[in-house]
Amino acid sequence: MNPTLLGILNMTEDSFSDGAKYLAPDAALAHADALVAGGAQVLDLGAASSNPSAKPVPPESEITRLAAVVPTLKKKGYSLSIDTFAPDVQRWALEQDVDYLNDIQGFPFPELYSSLARSRAKLIVMHSVQGLGPATTVSVPPSEIYDRAVRFFELRLPALERAGVSRDRLVVDPGMGLFLGKERDASFTILRRLPELKQAFGLPVLVSVSRKSFLRTLVGRDALSAGPVSLAAELFAAARGADFIRTHEPAPLRDALKIWARLEGNRP
Repeated sequence: MNPTLLGILNMTEDSFSDGAKYLAPDAALAHADALVAGGAQVLDLGAASSNPSAKPVPPESEITRLAAVVPTLKKKGYSLSIDTFAPDVQRWALEQDVDYLNDIQGFPFPELYSSLARSRAKLIVMHSVQGLGPATTVSVPPSEIYDRAVRFFELRLPALERAGVSRDRLVVDPGMGLFLGKERDASFTILRRLPELKQAFGLPVLVSVSRKSFLRTLVGRDALSAGPVSLAAELFAAARGADFIRTHEPAPLRDALKIWARLEGNRP
């Protein structure tokens, strides 16, 4: 259990858990430092929220927000991921030579593939039931969700490889929370079946459960008090083989993983 930790840095007005808190560049940079100090090995920067009630952000506004911090973060030597589903923003991110590109739509636009192929960035290819755009409140039976995710990856991953994206640059994200529909058990089903997903594709898997509503509604917590439930699900995901965990709070997860390793007789 030694997943790479991605620290979530939302430079947005209306993210469900910390909207507007890190919109100002100085606040974003300070939080980036705190995330890295807390154990984040990669910073996942998002400048447009994907929750169902968020207002659209024009690509030029996304780029302006990101451009205010990316050069400084790169100078500090931080590993960067850009979380965006806007093709123009993705092209801009590739020009900045970022380490990861994270797309909740799973890179659906073939016209972008040549640019993806020429870059060195690892691609976090996410499955979502809505296909395009932010999360929605559609209903998908939990009994169908795993097969839907597998079918998505069976089509999308070969398409990226045929375009010249090498397989060792691909990371699979099955989606969580509302990205899997409004049925809470869909997310629990995917978490339980992570080993099958890893075996099916032989690729690293990313999990992002931090502060998600499917956890919060089960125990009656709001986003800011969802640390313990997030940590429980993150540890379960790590035990099930998650290679990357995207989290708002890397420090508790880093510490918990260290204790887990010692309990199993591993060091440190």
